[in-house]
Amino acid sequence: VVPSPAAPDVRVLCPPQEVLGEDKLMAILKERELRIYWGTATTGKPHVAYFVPMSKIADFLKAGCEVTILFADLHAYLDNMKAPWELLELRTRYYEHVIKAMLESIGVPLDRLKFVRGTDYQLSKEYTLDVYRLSSVVTQHDAKKAGAEVVKQVEHPLLSGLLYPGLQALDEEYLKVDAQFGGVDQRKIFTFAEKYLPSLGYAKRVHLMNPMVPGLTGSKMSSSEEDSKIDLLDRKEDVKKKLKKAFCEPGNVENNGVLSFIKHVLFPLKSEFVVLREEKWGGNKTYTDYEALEKDFAEQVVHPGDLKNSVEVALNKLLDPIREKFNSPELKKLSSAAYPNPSKAKPGEKGTKNSEPEEVIPSRLDIRVGKVISVEKHPDADSLYVEKIDVGEAEPRTVVSGLVQFVPKEQLQDRLVVLLCNLKPQKMRGVESQGMVLCASSVGEPRQVEPLDPPAGCCAGERVYVEGYEGGEPDEELKPKKKVFEKLQADFRVSEDCIAQWKQRNFLTKLGRVSCKSLKGGTIS
Repeated sequence: VVPSPAAPDVRVLCPPQEVLGEDKLMAILKERELRIYWGTATTGKPHVAYFVPMSKIADFLKAGCEVTILFADLHAYLDNMKAPWELLELRTRYYEHVIKAMLESIGVPLDRLKFVRGTDYQLSKEYTLDVYRLSSVVTQHDAKKAGAEVVKQVEHPLLSGLLYPGLQALDEEYLKVDAQFGGVDQRKIFTFAEKYLPSLGYAKRVHLMNPMVPGLTGSKMSSSEEDSKIDLLDRKEDVKKKLKKAFCEPGNVENNGVLSFIKHVLFPLKSEFVVLREEKWGGNKTYTDYEALEKDFAEQVVHPGDLKNSVEVALNKLLDPIREKFNSPELKKLSSAAYPNPSKAKPGEKGTKNSEPEEVIPSRLDIRVGKVISVEKHPDADSLYVEKIDVGEAEPRTVVSGLVQFVPKEQLQDRLVVLLCNLKPQKMRGVESQGMVLCASSVGEPRQVEPLDPPAGCCAGERVYVEGYEGGEPDEELKPKKKVFEKLQADFRVSEDCIAQWKQRNFLTKLGRVSCKSLKGGTIS
């Protein structure tokens, strides 16, 4: 937290979580303003966690820094083609409009910022030559390690993903900055840049990092994980729906996406947070420091429902100016073109009644990590359990499973399972089941059944997806007549390594692969 020579009375209001090169930072600030850049790859739609770097950018400007914002379009393509080449220009334009709208919504003057596209200079002869020079000294091991937290990790990585960290390092030189600012997930790329830029004769830069905001399901808020995030253009009813499903267990402050959003987004922007509640529950209460709010929540003075409702009100105030700006015909058209909806094909195209049937792909399944809260025998069926399973929603789901003869009750209690959540609810011997616990089954006799196991450390509500199908929003509810699950389930298998797969593509969460204990080569249902 350092006074600027240009504005000695102004200080960086919210210090970053970590600084690499603090001595160099101090030396620069004794002589002149700091030149710093923040970059964003133009991939999925920006979400509300982007307010964290936006608030820091506001602080940098108040402290007298010269700030550049890089729209890293080429990076978006190199990262396993998260942005297809034909959509690259459209998505970059979308990012430019939405990031500027975010900055305006929190009062940041745009005329004091410099905006740059990566392809404005990354395709030049000089930059391309430096990419080749860098590739001649960087090891494959270091390139892969540097991108491990940022570049999408797949079983057979593309060469483009290995180039990504090198380009980000070179950006520091070609943007002529003293420092780069990003999330703590960028740390390995930052240390990579510190190691390799001097080998090309370029100066080592300062690196500043902000915390990552956990998603609503407890994991990192991600553009590619629909249930973890709230988009900047989500309707008010969508915000309400997502917050209602968010993991926010009474008294639990660990991996609580709602509390984290208040801490890292709302408090830095407003310096206070108001919990709205009826008079009979104590009336509204204003918190001026986050620690007091967390303490009251841990002691269950603040109810999860009141917390979610209060976040909904505060968040909609931030999003309303952005929604209003994107309500223009021009920006509506840009949004639709940059992120086309695959389920809304034109007449005569795939997905319409006049031609081929709609696409049956794994991303249509709403599969989540669940935690079994309770297990009881079905009152009217000896072969069935009735379980209460937490999937990160306001209330646990009731699920009926035919596991009595395969899994002892005590092995299910408090266990993490994999739950299919968008089947149409149906009554099983008088009890409505709101999901299906996915299990591996042996092929031969005697039949053996094992519930699938998410990776250790997963949180209830975290999305499970099939490798290569991370994007896309699941169907609200699978229609029984269309048999989407049944068509996909026909290709569910357990590998020889006991990994759950669809067409030899792994079932994954953010923490790794979904597996079973021992049923190699089994089926999954």
